[in-house]
Amino acid sequence: MEECPACCQACATCLLCLYSCRWSPDVRGPPALQCDRSWWLLLLAVCLFTLVWLYFAFVLLNDFHNFNEWFFRQTQSWVDWSPILLAASALLLTYSALLLVSLDPLAGTLCPAPSLQILLVLTALLVAVAFAGLDVQWAEEWQSAYVSLQAMGPFLHIGAVAGMTLLAWPVASTFYCSSNTGLRVLLLLGYFGTMAALYLAPLAITSPCLLEESQLPPKPDLFGHRGAPMLAPENTLMSLNKSAQCGVRVFETDVMVSADGVPFLMHDAKLTRTTNVQDKFPDRAAMNATTFNWTELQQLDAGSWFLEVGCPREAAWPLSGEDQRLVEHQKIPSLQQVLGEARQHNLSIMFDLRPENHSDYQHFINATVETILRSGIPPQMILWLPEEFREQVERQAPGFRQIYCRKKLQNETVPLRRVNLPYQDLSMEEIRLYRRDNISVNLYVVNRPWLFSVLWCAGVGSVTTNACQVLKEMNRPLWLLPSNTYLMIWIVVDCVSILLILWAFVLLQ
Repeated sequence: MEECPACCQACATCLLCLYSCRWSPDVRGPPALQCDRSWWLLLLAVCLFTLVWLYFAFVLLNDFHNFNEWFFRQTQSWVDWSPILLAASALLLTYSALLLVSLDPLAGTLCPAPSLQILLVLTALLVAVAFAGLDVQWAEEWQSAYVSLQAMGPFLHIGAVAGMTLLAWPVASTFYCSSNTGLRVLLLLGYFGTMAALYLAPLAITSPCLLEESQLPPKPDLFGHRGAPMLAPENTLMSLNKSAQCGVRVFETDVMVSADGVPFLMHDAKLTRTTNVQDKFPDRAAMNATTFNWTELQQLDAGSWFLEVGCPREAAWPLSGEDQRLVEHQKIPSLQQVLGEARQHNLSIMFDLRPENHSDYQHFINATVETILRSGIPPQMILWLPEEFREQVERQAPGFRQIYCRKKLQNETVPLRRVNLPYQDLSMEEIRLYRRDNISVNLYVVNRPWLFSVLWCAGVGSVTTNACQVLKEMNRPLWLLPSNTYLMIWIVVDCVSILLILWAFVLLQ
């Protein structure tokens, strides 16, 4: 047989790296085939484990602004961790996948190096720690993953069947080469059991997008989460105007009341993330935003932070020169200013009133209601979220639309008409039931097209989003597939897979 060129051998050595005894020219002797097979199976398990984590990482992207804000509150340092998360996950998967397809333990050409054990164990530990941290600090993302399976289930099923079918060749080779009866039985049971589960998986796949085009509900309305926070600094007049340009129906925001009784827009309890309070009032930077009076709040720059590295504007980079100048001149707006601007754009306002546990919360309620009533904005344009003193507010301003942040209760005497909930809190079936009962459902925070698509198919009335500039461009869900068509694809894919697996076992016998 003709020898491989030296350059090919060098490339192979670099690719196999720590995983091969060829890395060390002093190693001699034939490799242990049984040991090679064990490490190949371990590498396969780690690769699949990492692949599942990478899928979770893509699901997490929809809600990653929550993690970035949490990290800022812990460290006072603003970093967008999503690219780091994806890059690290993709690197681990790419490396393990390349090695998986490069190793050939059955041919007796490789033996595991001690560093193999260390790297594989570290990779598995890193992914395990990531899953454990997710479960402890961010358990609701398990429900997000379930929703994502309803969006991607049919495609994941086809991909899984194709991937497991490709494994038929190494599985068949291992089966015929092994002299251990127990291992052969275990291998067959594991492989064919997995394939049987995949063949039957569509029986458990339920996706609201498995429907005809004519059955598609109307596109959900868009609510701008703090405005358009990927296009402009959140909770500013510029953000409100940008959200109006995106065609949102409602400006969702957060209201606080200053020490001298002026309602203003601010989400965080402290001013450090979105203003230059540390420069203007260094001794008071750690204090609650409500301890500042309106004159002091107006001295703060509420826009320049948006130009810093890591700010949440991945969909809007680079900013135009005019937008950069606008950003630099943004101030904390009062509720009065926002109401006037919203009225010009015919935007409704929905807001939380913070902080809910403040001893003066009733005063905050009164000041906010009075400001709204004085503004002259039509009361039906106000979507009232705060739960405290709701009955008092209904008496003062019966025209406000009351929005509840909870599910409908069984046998409820006063039926809900509007609910505002995290998208993880309502199942697709509950959304359909609410729609049937004429209950308006708004879900938050929905940023990714895949999530918007599945909620659209389910019939949700509106979503609160950070990415109005992305979702406004969607004229239909990412995919629609009639159930009968999916049934035909399911049967064809499974039949082709069975034939290829039988071919592999017959060919390698």
